[in-house]
Amino acid sequence: QVQLVESGGGLVQPGGSLRLSCAASTSIFSIYNMAWYRQAPGKQRELVAAITNGGKTNYADSVKDRFTISRENAKNTVYLQMNSLKPEDTAVYYCYADRPLGPKTWGQGTQVTVSS
Repeated sequence: QVQLVESGGGLVQPGGSLRLSCAASTSIFSIYNMAWYRQAPGKQRELVAAITNGGKTNYADSVKDRFTISRENAKNTVYLQMNSLKPEDTAVYYCYADRPLGPKTWGQGTQVTVSS
């Protein structure tokens, strides 16, 4: 089963930027659909952005025009570029992967804190 390792989280001031990375341990990364979810304290986990194995993307309304998801198949990595960060973006961000007829896989999560 594929393993996912997130990195890039941290503390940033409102209006700042961060880029999250998720590295997948698989030689068939290109067939995976990938996504980023987040979970804030006391709230349910929610979809932030997704990218299919064909490169089609979709975003939560709350992050449109601020966040960009992308993938680099040669490096088995998916990214989440986050700009114009707001305090309400504070959450643990999780990488997610699935493929046709395969299991769903979650990363361990990385904390993003937006605060002055």
